[in-house]
Amino acid sequence: MSDRKILVTSALPYANGPIHLGHLVEYIQTDIWVRFQKQRGNLCYYVCADDTHGTPIMLRADREGITPEQLIAQVGKEHLADFTEFGVAFDNYHSTHSEENKVFSSLIYERLRDAGHISSRTITQAYDPVKNMFLSDRFIKGECPKCGALDQYGDSCEACGATYAPTELKNAVSAISGAKPIEKDSVHYFFDLANFSDMLRDWTKAGHLQAEVRNKLAEWLDGGLQQWDISRDAPYFGFEIPDAPGKYFYVWLDAPIGYMASFKNLCDKQGLDFNEFWAKDSDAELYHFIGKDIIYFHALFWPAMLSGAHFRTPSAIFAHGFLTVNGEKMSKSRGTFIKARTYLDHLNPEYLRYYFAAKISGGVDDIDLNFEDFSQRVNSDLVGKVVNIASRCSGFIAKRFDNRLSENCSEPALFQEFIDANEQIAELYETREFGKAMREIMALADKANQYIDEKKPWLIAKEEGKDKELHDVCSMGLNLFRLLAVYLKPVLPTLSGNAESFLNLDPQAWPVDAKPLLSHAINEFKPLMTRVEIDKIEAIVEASKENLEKISDTPIARKFEPIADTIDFDDFAKLDLRIARIIKADHVDGADKLLQLTVDIGDETRNIFAGIKSAYAPEDLEGKLTLVIANLAPRKMRFGMSEGMVLAAGPGGKDIWILSPDEGAQPGMRVK
Repeated sequence: MSDRKILVTSALPYANGPIHLGHLVEYIQTDIWVRFQKQRGNLCYYVCADDTHGTPIMLRADREGITPEQLIAQVGKEHLADFTEFGVAFDNYHSTHSEENKVFSSLIYERLRDAGHISSRTITQAYDPVKNMFLSDRFIKGECPKCGALDQYGDSCEACGATYAPTELKNAVSAISGAKPIEKDSVHYFFDLANFSDMLRDWTKAGHLQAEVRNKLAEWLDGGLQQWDISRDAPYFGFEIPDAPGKYFYVWLDAPIGYMASFKNLCDKQGLDFNEFWAKDSDAELYHFIGKDIIYFHALFWPAMLSGAHFRTPSAIFAHGFLTVNGEKMSKSRGTFIKARTYLDHLNPEYLRYYFAAKISGGVDDIDLNFEDFSQRVNSDLVGKVVNIASRCSGFIAKRFDNRLSENCSEPALFQEFIDANEQIAELYETREFGKAMREIMALADKANQYIDEKKPWLIAKEEGKDKELHDVCSMGLNLFRLLAVYLKPVLPTLSGNAESFLNLDPQAWPVDAKPLLSHAINEFKPLMTRVEIDKIEAIVEASKENLEKISDTPIARKFEPIADTIDFDDFAKLDLRIARIIKADHVDGADKLLQLTVDIGDETRNIFAGIKSAYAPEDLEGKLTLVIANLAPRKMRFGMSEGMVLAAGPGGKDIWILSPDEGAQPGMRVK
């Protein structure tokens, strides 16, 4: 047993929706690393919890007619079930809505307050007069003050990319009630993060972070640290601040404290010493695996909070990139926004564990799930190389040698080569270079298959007097297969466990000095893994398609609006579609996407603003013909009045197409 003591966490999934494949990158990565540590004999605990507080939870529970407590209990069960089926083996899975978390949140706050790191002041915020609640930026919608796009959030425009204050939004409404927000004052509590600038400069340079992350944090530190608003007003689902009735801890304050709370819950269950891992002078190792989008909270706020409250800081924070599917962001309309449960309904979860492992590095690069590559890699590596060794050799051992391996190791040098590889593979696992580790293991699998191909046991079996050679060759093959299964155990715990059962072995530790199995009785071979079937992938994609439906029913998620109500042909016939000649085209000051067009529709000219700047320069348009809706009611924009709409085709960006001159078309012609 090693003397290393390790506590590992993954970021807490938010209790407002299901686990999807993008989430699983992190939990599978963490689980592989933890399983490796345990296989090496290290004392290692892996804890996590559902992140359960905040306004979205409160609002969803209200819409569903249940309490927030009922909602988070149900979601927590679903999350843990998905994780468990993907082989993610937490030592404890808890909730941030727990007594342990309440105690630690209050304790840390009080220690920070008493040390002079908490201040308060009155701020002015948007307020929903119908729901009687303050609104964060993401709960305010309106027209972008820069480009005029409708239905934009209170902090940024998805149409033109502009950022702004919610007070700048035009015709703003509450995303919750639809009411026009009013301004209202409220006292808020702030964590003075700048007090920890020197401490954070030292900590971020002391080897706790990946180089890419360290460089990004240096930019933030050089820009100066701002106060962090850690309070929210009632109504809010969370913990009330001890000395401030009606004020609640912002969800991001108590979420990371949930790591401590989950471990305390485990300590109480198993009689462990909490302080051995969290005291300021602890010699244990503490690691957080997180996505690159939450680095700011984990690498600045969290170490500062811990330091100010006299707890130890993390040994390291390991950030990872995002998941793309077939080279693009996950998309519901394409069927690539895949829930964990949808995948589990069709495919072996260990396929995905291996594929992610083959892609993951120690850096923060994004990884891509390419379905064609996925099926080819799993079928080639796991079925064609690893499992194939066992299936090729086991039949002869069963039929000819009563399921007992040879008493002789016929290739001791080859066996030792497989053992000697353990150091390099272990180093790659330790540094989270899983992709490189898989390549090393598959190189060994190639050598094992090459050995069998050269010896050709299927031919030896046909020759008289060659039983000993056949026994030795097939036994050697299974001894090499055993080591491959041991090396793959952190990634493929089920396959490796089944291999151990087949080989009649106890759970295998890391093979630092493993000896060959000689004169060893094995069990009947059963297929360990089948090939990926393309129709199963197609079924997953089809089951994941929710064409143009909302990704979530919460205002926080990006909206994909459903198809509008059907209209009669008579309604469509009301559209006056006309050919128009573009007489003049100009840039629009302050607009990133708009051009101002003067168009001739036959009997008059119109002024129209069109979002086609990404595809056309003004000089390219003059004299061209396009199609417009001539009877659209004029719309007042910040740049002027738009008196119609240009129709165009294409996916966007530079691919926007309008009509070119045609000898038979004339301005004013109706299109039917």
